[in-house]
Amino acid sequence: MILINKFLRNLKPYKLASHKIWSVSSNERSKILKLDWNEATILPSPKVAERIKNIVEKGNIYNYYPSTQNEELLDKLAMYTGMSKENLQYFASSDSLHEYIAKMYITIGDPILILGPSYDNFRLTCEANGASVNFFYFADDFSFDPIAFEKQIQKLNPSLVYICNPNNPTGILHSINYIKHLLDEYPDTMFLVDEAYAEFTRVSVKELVVEYDNILISRTMSKAFAIANFRFGYLIASARNVKEISKIRNPKNISTFAQEAAIGVLSDVPYMEAYVDEVLRAKKMFCEELSRYDSLLTTFAQGGNFVLIKFNNVELKNKVQDHLTSRDIFVRSQTHHPSLLSCFRITIGTCEQMRRVLYEIAQVLNEA
Repeated sequence: MILINKFLRNLKPYKLASHKIWSVSSNERSKILKLDWNEATILPSPKVAERIKNIVEKGNIYNYYPSTQNEELLDKLAMYTGMSKENLQYFASSDSLHEYIAKMYITIGDPILILGPSYDNFRLTCEANGASVNFFYFADDFSFDPIAFEKQIQKLNPSLVYICNPNNPTGILHSINYIKHLLDEYPDTMFLVDEAYAEFTRVSVKELVVEYDNILISRTMSKAFAIANFRFGYLIASARNVKEISKIRNPKNISTFAQEAAIGVLSDVPYMEAYVDEVLRAKKMFCEELSRYDSLLTTFAQGGNFVLIKFNNVELKNKVQDHLTSRDIFVRSQTHHPSLLSCFRITIGTCEQMRRVLYEIAQVLNEA
């Protein structure tokens, strides 16, 4: 007899990428380019290590639960986002936030619409909560048809619509005016806008939460802020929505280390901004160099700290990816939709790191 939750019995898991970096020594780790999870490719601000070292040296916190209402952290989040503290709440990662959102706004059988292909873990979260998950897909060339998208919303009348902005992995970015239009047209639908990569576009729809109750914005510090290991994310929403989701949030689940790391990076925003500038320079250089091979591939790089590369065929993609893997450069194969089968997504690091990647890609493409 199968006793597990019926919604989990035939659930397709979220596919993980290589994690070789955790099976090697520290010295070997420094030689690996892990460009498959869109983590930062540098260490975070030194202020993180300073704050962590300080609490470790004191050592008088380990037997206590973490702070459940860190006002210093909320003050710094408010200063960074330009939002009132009543519009903010922090969580143990944006994935954790997504799980709370699913609990709060989705009931069994509710139709959910995901603009995809996109971050597949959110699909898993909704299905695990018993939702009926539906997709509206970008075209095979990753162009977006807003009229057809709205027809799908009208047809399904979904409880929640998930929009990653910019989209992962295609990089497509929707304007503030377009999101505002959706909020006006569909006031009975909740829109979750995932801004995991907002720092790399410098575009956010955060101001809309003051005016609308049918929008939630999820953010993470795993990308531009470089503290993925600490698992820290936060919500931007109307005061009403923050108050409601805080009723079910477990405030003990954000460790002191994660809170201190977040305070550290928020105390040194210029460090993050300098890294973002470097990534954007590297991204421009990377795409310009790859344009020499436009007969073999196409790049999609509108938003985010990543580039989606679509090769002319799956065989060439696999050949390039296998070669990169053999050189300890890991990229993310995209297989969760037919339009992505000849694609891989590559995180953009520093200019120096991306020159190493370009050299290795050229070894294969020059022979193609």
